Amino acid sequence: MDNHIPEPPATPPTVPPVGWPATLEVPAPAKRRLGPVAAGLIGLAVGAGIVGGIWAITAAGGPSEPATFTLEGDFTLTEDATDTGDDCGVGYDSGYDDIAEGTSVTVYGADGDVIATGALGDSTYQGYTCVFEISVPDVPKGEKFYKVEVSHRGTLQLSAEEAENGGLSASLG
Repeated sequence: MDNHIPEPPATPPTVPPVGWPATLEVPAPAKRRLGPVAAGLIGLAVGAGIVGGIWAITAAGGPSEPATFTLEGDFTLTEDATDTGDDCGVGYDSGYDDIAEGTSVTVYGADGDVIATGALGDSTYQGYTCVFEISVPDVPKGEKFYKVEVSHRGTLQLSAEEAENGGLSASLG
């Protein structure tokens, strides 16, 4: 006997030896079913992810500000108005001493609560009357109607449409 081992060929054969399959198939691993605990944990994780995602999206925007508008219009004093040169005023001891630039303007909602405050603005003297601008910012939208009071002189009711469209026109005297 010879201890001689034949040398392998320089290039491997391209054809498999006879009896071998042309391709070697590896069987797929057997599928395992999830147990009830594993399925529950996966469901919990997916649900928490969805809720967390929704929370992150809504929280990123921050709290939304309620819709508001600026109530605009004019207030006319028809008695005892005087021309002071740059603006107008009232005669001394006329009963209208509380009416001047800066006098409070209060806006009430339909339920009677104070919802915004402002003040009489610039005034102009127009033929024995005094006309004041009114501009009250940050009045919340959504009321059925609004009531507006200048000083302590009683309220004037406006529809929501009138209030939002600058339809306030009031007079005293």
